[in-house]
Amino acid sequence: MIDRHKKPLLILLAVIAVFVFFSLREGEVILGPGVFAPDDPIQTDITSPRSFTLKDDYTVTPLADFYIKAKVLSKKNYRSGRAAELSPVDLALGWGRMSDESVLKSITVKQSGRWYRWRTDKFPIPGDEIATHSANMHLVPDNLLVKADLKKVRKGDIVEITGSLIKIEAEDGWRWKSSLTRNDAGNHSCELVLVKKFEIQAR
Repeated sequence: MIDRHKKPLLILLAVIAVFVFFSLREGEVILGPGVFAPDDPIQTDITSPRSFTLKDDYTVTPLADFYIKAKVLSKKNYRSGRAAELSPVDLALGWGRMSDESVLKSITVKQSGRWYRWRTDKFPIPGDEIATHSANMHLVPDNLLVKADLKKVRKGDIVEITGSLIKIEAEDGWRWKSSLTRNDAGNHSCELVLVKKFEIQAR
């Protein structure tokens, strides 16, 4: 039998345990200092691309084969609008020293309106390196398995993406085209990725 004086304490401990459980499950993944994704993305031009139809209304043309292993700096889900129908998730990704939490603790990354922005009060690495070793990527799942895995990813995860940089066009003239370089900024600088395989590194 539980002492009635201890019962409130046990209830409080149970509430705290539930809060911690859900915080760890849904919150940021902390891996500690170190470069977890040292290599640049791999991109190979497609010389004879074959277009195909997506969702009956869009023509997709692969522009380059693409692979990246990177750290998730931020994640943003989109649920409304034409772009969200095709790409429900944007990931801001970092590689090289932008996958090192000892560097990232000095940098704030935010996403909105299919853009990402970074800010720092004290540069841990040169600004050019921050810009060329991070990118916002619009992810178009190629299958239901990828779509399900995208829902599970959390800020701080190390992920591997295999797929293609693409261009999407509609009959009414609407189009969406991927950047093909990591060195650009501003309009049209984000990657539009058809994700054929998506892996989250074991936490």
